[in-house]
Amino acid sequence: MATEQDAKSPNTVVLFSGHMIDAPDRKTPRFPPDKEVVAAAAIADALAKIGVTKGDLAICGGACGGDLLFAEAALARGMQLEIYIPFEEPTFLANSVDFAGGNWRARYFAAKSNAALHVMPDELGPLPDGQNAYERDNQWMLERAARFGADKIAFICLWNGEGGDGPGGAKHLMEEAGRRTTRLFWLDTRKLWD
Repeated sequence: MATEQDAKSPNTVVLFSGHMIDAPDRKTPRFPPDKEVVAAAAIADALAKIGVTKGDLAICGGACGGDLLFAEAALARGMQLEIYIPFEEPTFLANSVDFAGGNWRARYFAAKSNAALHVMPDELGPLPDGQNAYERDNQWMLERAARFGADKIAFICLWNGEGGDGPGGAKHLMEEAGRRTTRLFWLDTRKLWD
């Protein structure tokens, strides 16, 4: 398992945000399960364009869909991986992994076994009144990505360009990351799914 001490000044830090796989009862499709292969290829292509190498750092959440596809692609390239989740693991799994069914739970644990897992309530304490857990997690990931210098950050976003289902989604992190780096790789799902 990777540790904080392993993350020795990487050449590149790639931060990721992206849509989860659609729940079976989702009314308006956003990331249909049959688009997984397309999304995985787009993420791999973005990592190739960034030019990541072994030992570079990947930072993401652990949700089914974009996060885990990115984690798998990063690990396949020998990157160090840090996963940041906004809730205790059982709550996170129920909200962001298990609803999708399939093998997402097993894929989460496989990625976690090769990553440093950071659980927000454990490391940052209880959520302050008036704050949103997902926005706080996004800001936390961005701050952790910037710890080696903003010039090392690249950001990949698998996103449809619209507002999310609530605060703290891909749109929020795209806006925040845009304040720190110009190396933005927007994988526009409206184009990818065509």
